[in-house]
Amino acid sequence: MQKIPDSIGSKYRFIIVAAQRAKQLQNNAKPKIKTKSTKPAFIAMREIEQDLVSFEMPPPVEPLSQT
Repeated sequence: MQKIPDSIGSKYRFIIVAAQRAKQLQNNAKPKIKTKSTKPAFIAMREIEQDLVSFEMPPPVEPLSQT
């Protein structure tokens, strides 16, 4: 892993997105890059680094007020 893209924002989010993409690759999704590696986690991280994977962040949830 060279650098986390600015669009990701944090290491934690990078890992979450990479894990979800790796799961897609394990379920026979087509890789978006050409590589000699067959490891889904490696492919997912490279795709994210090249900004080939899109993701959506849900809006923040307001905590319930305690009265």
